[in-house]
Amino acid sequence: MSTHSTDSVGEMVRVACLMEAAAPKPGNVHPGAAFVDMSYDDLVVSASVIAPVLSRASQQGLGTTVLDAVTATHEAVGCNTNLGIILLLTPLAAVPLDRSLGDGVSDVLQELTPRDTRQVYEAIRLANPGGLGHVSQQDILEPPGDSLLAAMQLAADRDAVASCYVDRFERLLAWSRLWLPATTDFARNWSEHIVGLALRVLAEQADSLIARKCGVEVAEEASRRAREVLEAGWPTQSENGPTLESFDTWLRTDGHQRNPGTTADLVTATLFSALRERRIIAPPLDALPVTSIL
Repeated sequence: MSTHSTDSVGEMVRVACLMEAAAPKPGNVHPGAAFVDMSYDDLVVSASVIAPVLSRASQQGLGTTVLDAVTATHEAVGCNTNLGIILLLTPLAAVPLDRSLGDGVSDVLQELTPRDTRQVYEAIRLANPGGLGHVSQQDILEPPGDSLLAAMQLAADRDAVASCYVDRFERLLAWSRLWLPATTDFARNWSEHIVGLALRVLAEQADSLIARKCGVEVAEEASRRAREVLEAGWPTQSENGPTLESFDTWLRTDGHQRNPGTTADLVTATLFSALRERRIIAPPLDALPVTSIL
């Protein structure tokens, strides 16, 4: 079958974002499901505007890249479609292509400066993510400290994106190596593999966005339900077991408050990592919807 070449960092970013958005993951926006304030078209546009920005990450640094990408998204779609994605992808995109992600991302994070911290805080305030709330230390509405990693350490127990910075992306890179099939098998069944990846990520750890909006107990219930879908044999469901469709319905009730948005961000970064390490091959772009069918 034909596949899509992802030779540049920018194209890896764009394709990873498009694949994640196009796969019908439970509870998330995709071509067949929108939120009142966000559509699949918004995700497609967002992917296109951040790709060239993140392609420059190794030259211009993390803080500038994050702020420029969030600004470009805000100007293009007017809502927060991808703050978590930008925060996760930028350190990975900043690793030079001649270095492995596992080695290179630690150096990228170690070289962060107080200026990077200020720019990331500015980007988060501009994106204005839902359910952020207030904390006693390193609150996003207060002037930041000098160390972004110190701020991420304080947030790691309640935010999965922050925890990736703290563990130097070790667990996310492991997901990309363990939970995605190699080479062309992925390209043939990319949508199913991405849905399966989302289920596994959510089953392993509670979604930070659900926890912020609905509380830890609801987030843990979402993880439990994801495990039950997997244990029922998804994608081949047992006759009486929980289905992906029933899980999707539960996540979407109450005005999509249970949207596993952080899980979607982690899936995108996992896909980027697998593309970057040449362990999966992207499907042809005509397999990915370029606009919503709604």
